[in-house]
Amino acid sequence: MNINDHVLALFNDSIKTKQVARDVLAADISRAITLAAESLKSGHKILSCGNGGSAADAQHFAAELVCRFERERPGLPAIALTTDSSALTAISNDYSYKEIFARQIGALGQAGDILLAISTSGHSDNVIRAIEAAHDRSMRIIALTGRDGGEIANQLNDDDVEIRVPADNTARIQEVHLLTIHCLCHQIDHILFPDNE
Repeated sequence: MNINDHVLALFNDSIKTKQVARDVLAADISRAITLAAESLKSGHKILSCGNGGSAADAQHFAAELVCRFERERPGLPAIALTTDSSALTAISNDYSYKEIFARQIGALGQAGDILLAISTSGHSDNVIRAIEAAHDRSMRIIALTGRDGGEIANQLNDDDVEIRVPADNTARIQEVHLLTIHCLCHQIDHILFPDNE
């Protein structure tokens, strides 16, 4: 297979994964959109976290809410817990890396807020601790996972939403996570600001 054939194969694999995910996840994504929009409408905020590419997705989501997505509207309260290098290094040094998100949630999270927890494997210890800390603060969870959901799937309550990508390849899971984030941003805008159509 030459380079062009590999590129075409990657596109085809991504398309196939998204088509399967569309049929499996649309209802869960809709539930997550409703949950996020209701929280924001009630004056609450969304905290987001993840590691590596998922950290980038957490930051992407928060930036789209605070700035804007596809149209003009007021900024919305969202914080990526992955961005404060002083807090991250202090917490990991003084406590442990497992606590980097949980400690911030303990300081910033409030009842009614949402945690967007992102982990392709569902086994990220610091994201699992973040979910525990969020539950302690009476926050609800939107979890973006993949594979079998990992330990995160076992940590969620009935009021939480898991969006589990039906795939095993990390890159394909991340691609669906990004599309899910764009679905959230698009529909949050339409629900909260219908006059901006």
